[in-house]
Amino acid sequence: MKVFSSIQEFDISSATVVTLGTFDGVHIGHQRILEKLTTSASVLGCESLVLTFFPHPRMVLQQDAEIKLLNTIEEKTVLLEKFGIGNLVVHPFDELFSQLTAEEFVKNILVDKFKIKKIIIGYDHRFGKNRTASIDDLIRFGERYGFEVEQISAEEIDDVSVSSTKIRNALDAGNIFLANQYLGYDYFFSGTVIEGKKLGRTLGFPTANIAVDHTYKLIPKNGVYIVSSVIDGLKFYGMMNIGINPTVGGDVQSIEVHFFDFNQDLYTKMITVSIHEKIRDEEKFPSVDALKQQLDTDKQTAQLYISNRFLNGF
Repeated sequence: MKVFSSIQEFDISSATVVTLGTFDGVHIGHQRILEKLTTSASVLGCESLVLTFFPHPRMVLQQDAEIKLLNTIEEKTVLLEKFGIGNLVVHPFDELFSQLTAEEFVKNILVDKFKIKKIIIGYDHRFGKNRTASIDDLIRFGERYGFEVEQISAEEIDDVSVSSTKIRNALDAGNIFLANQYLGYDYFFSGTVIEGKKLGRTLGFPTANIAVDHTYKLIPKNGVYIVSSVIDGLKFYGMMNIGINPTVGGDVQSIEVHFFDFNQDLYTKMITVSIHEKIRDEEKFPSVDALKQQLDTDKQTAQLYISNRFLNGF
């Protein structure tokens, strides 16, 4: 997949089949659009092209709102490549770009720059300055400038019954099972292993303390989760606590992963953590011994899940 850091940088001479949007999560609804995109491009002998934006438009247009996203731009790029996309344009979204009229966007970018032959778009997509143009306007532009418009119907989108907002809500509620169903893969995040207070080590559960590099990345609700990471080419399973460690008087959120059958120094390493299932909410226990007993139980729960799902072909 060729990745371009702006519309101006795009320099493919072939005609294209295009889809556009934020694609946050690259979830199963997005995946339907991507499948249509690659199929249409193959049939028409064109290049497939995804146009997306960073920062997310809401970060620019609604600066007072705290926006959490499912993917960093690096994660989104990896996911889009998995679905066979030929070209990805990540355009910097700013106030100037938001002022483009619908026809300026269509003529100057889709037609003149992308040499568009077809666009595939959701039924409720709006575009142009103040998002005033609708799918009907896009169809009229297609007739004027000679490109086809394929609309993903409301019925087809509703049949998938998923949105990035639903996934964010599920993660905020700690419902990893539902979020992963909507995503079509296990939710993941990346971060750097930093030095912690080493409290887990005193309990017999040494942990990797992870600092997530992007503050806009959505971290699920505080709790204990079953996770895995690939480290130096090998996959390790474990359990993760997101929370403040209330039993020992903590008050700052941390992300700590205890890997099973693992004894390596991970400090300063960048690791990616996939979240498979939630075990329980974070709790304040009456004593450190009670916490340790619960961690032993959590480990048994996690290992049974891992054995059933991953090691026995479930």
